[in-house]
Amino acid sequence: MAITTPDDFPRRWRQPPNFPLEVPFDHTFLPAVDILDHIRRDEEVRFTVLGDDDWQVRMDRTAAFCTAPIEEIATWTFRLVHFNLSRFYDDLLDGFQEEVMIPWRTHLSARGFTWQRLAPILFLSTEGASSTYHNDNSHGLVWQVHGTKTFHSHLDPDKHLTADAAVIGETTGEDPPAHDPDDRQSVTMRPGDQLWSHALTPHWVTTESALAMSITLSHGSLCHRGRFSERERALRAYWDKNPGEAWTHDLRNVRY
Repeated sequence: MAITTPDDFPRRWRQPPNFPLEVPFDHTFLPAVDILDHIRRDEEVRFTVLGDDDWQVRMDRTAAFCTAPIEEIATWTFRLVHFNLSRFYDDLLDGFQEEVMIPWRTHLSARGFTWQRLAPILFLSTEGASSTYHNDNSHGLVWQVHGTKTFHSHLDPDKHLTADAAVIGETTGEDPPAHDPDDRQSVTMRPGDQLWSHALTPHWVTTESALAMSITLSHGSLCHRGRFSERERALRAYWDKNPGEAWTHDLRNVRY
């Protein structure tokens, strides 16, 4: 059942499994292909060309990714991520700060939430692409903007990866390990769909349409009236024992 009222979210946010939301953000994005064409040229973009078994083809496409015709790029299998979207608030994402980030921060703050960092991340990929199997150190509000993706996770993450193991980065791999399909939570997301992804829970994402784009609002050290989520308590305990590492990897334990 989707979270649709202001009081639902504080009751559900602390424990897996993931759950859908319906947050009425009032922002209209440019077409995904236009965003791709712009953002692929930015110096902070990260991308991986996939799909072709020929190593040289992948290397050639990687070298040409920022300059080849966009119509050609869109036919390749790839995944792309950009972590610093504030660079585009004056052009590509004009209005995003006022229409998405400020209202969401205000909504959370009014209900007793605090955080260390709250920032958007953009993901673009083509059909057949999959993220790695990984966990994030932050909670994510995943917002599907264009195309279709399926967000895969586990109904009971502790059966597959304890919070302590997630903290030290034992989640790794291009593909998820073998598991019982009945233990999996797979949510197909279409434009406008939203999902809450819990911190330190293993997951992977597959692209089901020719081009797909999503925005994740990443919440670092989210806390509600002095209480962290159940799995993030393991991260806080680890930092207490290893203060030199605190805050050094708060953004993501990313292997996108």
